[in-house]
Amino acid sequence: MEWTIALDRWCQARPDMVAFSGQCQSHRAELFRLHGAWAEALKAAAAAQDRSTRGDPQALFGGWYEQGEVHRQAGNIAAAEESYRKAAESGYEPQPGLALLTLARGDAVQAQSMIRRAAGVADTATRRHLLPALVEIELAAGDLAAARGGADELDAFAGECPMPMVTAVARQARGTVNLAEGEAAAASRLLRQAWRLWFELGVPHEAARCRVLIACACRELGDESSAAMDLEAAHAEFLELGAAPAAAWAASLMQHPASTQEGPLTAREREVLRLVASGKGNRAIAAELYLSEKTVARHLSNIFLKLGVTSRAAATSYAYEHGLAG
Repeated sequence: MEWTIALDRWCQARPDMVAFSGQCQSHRAELFRLHGAWAEALKAAAAAQDRSTRGDPQALFGGWYEQGEVHRQAGNIAAAEESYRKAAESGYEPQPGLALLTLARGDAVQAQSMIRRAAGVADTATRRHLLPALVEIELAAGDLAAARGGADELDAFAGECPMPMVTAVARQARGTVNLAEGEAAAASRLLRQAWRLWFELGVPHEAARCRVLIACACRELGDESSAAMDLEAAHAEFLELGAAPAAAWAASLMQHPASTQEGPLTAREREVLRLVASGKGNRAIAAELYLSEKTVARHLSNIFLKLGVTSRAAATSYAYEHGLAG
């Protein structure tokens, strides 16, 4: 974050450099997003978009793309799609974000087609930028060989350019592939290395993703206690970031057959969810639980975030699926 702040001060000291400052703002947005400062990332992205209308067309792509990335990771699917559409007006492809958004919608086959085409026509630098998403999507689509090939390319890149972030990306990709191949011990070792690098770099979202994968490796190796601790830590980090889809992913793994049905919700949140599932509105729930409507709304917001849902209907479905509606 020190470099981000220094860059911010440098840009502020040069208000007349419009042609550069829009790009500066889009780079700031990316740095803030990586560091988990999503509100600041959105402000910087908006500034880049503003500058793009005043003589800085190259800021158009970065401003809208970074806005889309924040929305995608927060689970705001429609907003992310609109941001990527705006980014595409620049002439550059909004990848890998758009392919990952398609995957988040549950269409792994279409996401696979998108990322393969984009990576296939990309120059070397752009292809390397796409490889982490390619590995993730190929695994989701069930093509282990293609995922392994992507991890091989990242390993080679890390050998050529042994920078901490490049190494973290390569270790995470290889560890994820090893986990899919049933090599849990090797996966755990590589993912721990990746987590440490992400932690030292101050990239909380990727660090938390590594902890979820580490938990899966621990579970495969029969170490349920360690798996539970890593999942709880990752889930808490995702909630703090506001990363609803990732929080729901971690929560789904916390609901292991050996665990309880309650999942990530507190006792009070389960009460509120039960009443939501019964069809009651916030005012009726407040009256029944002797709470203010504002408190009920806050509980409901927490429920949505923890479960990775965006509507009362989706929360109700969760309640019925997990035996919390009775």
